[in-house]
Amino acid sequence: MTVFTLAERERFAAHYPEVPHKLAHALGRHPLLELDALARLAEALPAESIEYNQADLPIGIDGKPDPTGIPIGETIRQIEQTGSWAALKNIEQLPAYAALLADLLAEIQPQIEAKTGRMLKTQGFIFITSPNGVTPYHFDPEHNILLQIRGAKVMTQFLAGDATYAPDEVHEAYHTGGGRELKWRDELLVGGTEFPLKPGEALFVPVMAPHFVRNGPEPSVSLSITWRSEWSFAEADARAFNSLLRRIGLRPRQPGRWPHRNAAKSLGWRVMRRLSLRS
Repeated sequence: MTVFTLAERERFAAHYPEVPHKLAHALGRHPLLELDALARLAEALPAESIEYNQADLPIGIDGKPDPTGIPIGETIRQIEQTGSWAALKNIEQLPAYAALLADLLAEIQPQIEAKTGRMLKTQGFIFITSPNGVTPYHFDPEHNILLQIRGAKVMTQFLAGDATYAPDEVHEAYHTGGGRELKWRDELLVGGTEFPLKPGEALFVPVMAPHFVRNGPEPSVSLSITWRSEWSFAEADARAFNSLLRRIGLRPRQPGRWPHRNAAKSLGWRVMRRLSLRS
């Protein structure tokens, strides 16, 4: 079965890697993505690959939200009533889900590699959310297509690389081992773009584009298919190198977005990291 038509793949190619845009997909209610199958997946994954908490959250949070205390299997099977948000990370650890991820990425691999080179570190994530739940304001380091499978949601997305929405210092802290939660201010909302998603629709999210998500009135299941590129790793490494420069009192220029290669700072960080590992 083809999930992305030729027209959708051409649309993706025209916008990748920097412009957020919606796509149509034909994945449908895949048996691996039904609630009972997802509950079994969650119960099979290692604990570090599961994150779940209450779903009634503000857009901006400080630190980790409170856990619900409900077992993950029950959380998913009863997602309509549990008031929860759950993320199943690195689903490719199970062979059936690894095959699903590989099949989906293979459809768009030529378009990806024509722009940003070889796909690196391919990963899959599944999000299961109770009615009206919120995923707080944050960014992610991967190229990402979010496929909506069940329910509806609205992602509000902000311009990647703009320090108004994600300060350079937060990027630098994240790429040297810190968190990626961002400070929310209501005045930021004017700069966001809303992307409503319903089953059969998908959304491309550029690397490190800040965003938050509001779920609709029904339970939601979404699948993220993600990959890294040498360009995305180079930007991340340049951010990390900037953290070193900032520590010695400099005010470094932020890395360039694609197609800038960020080669010098990236190399500098990789050399420093190797030296620290050897010492």
